[in-house]
Amino acid sequence: MGDSEPRDEKGEGRTAPDGDLSARLRRLETQIERKRPEATSGPSSRSGPSAGPSPLGQAMTISTEFVAGVVAGGVLGWIFDHFLGTKPWGLVVFLMLGFVTGVYNVMRVSGFTRRRSGPDDGKTR
Repeated sequence: MGDSEPRDEKGEGRTAPDGDLSARLRRLETQIERKRPEATSGPSSRSGPSAGPSPLGQAMTISTEFVAGVVAGGVLGWIFDHFLGTKPWGLVVFLMLGFVTGVYNVMRVSGFTRRRSGPDDGKTR
């Protein structure tokens, strides 16, 4: 038997009543609650899925959109040059198109461009 178990006069182990354990547990919970710091609402606190993406997530998305456009343009240009034998013009042209596409994707993701209303928007005039 361990040292933490209660003993009676004869040194034999005994179990504490459930009421005593419950009271000690409640007392411990109140002590923990008093020592726990209060939650402050700041810019870093997020409340649920409606809070939106974090700034780091937005930065990663924007950089990925740009790099993907340039890489896709480069790969398409290299393939174009390889099969048609137009080196280096296909690569140059498609890299430029990839750069423009990457800039457009960054503007689209960041909300810089507004969506134009069209006939399928469901709005009546």
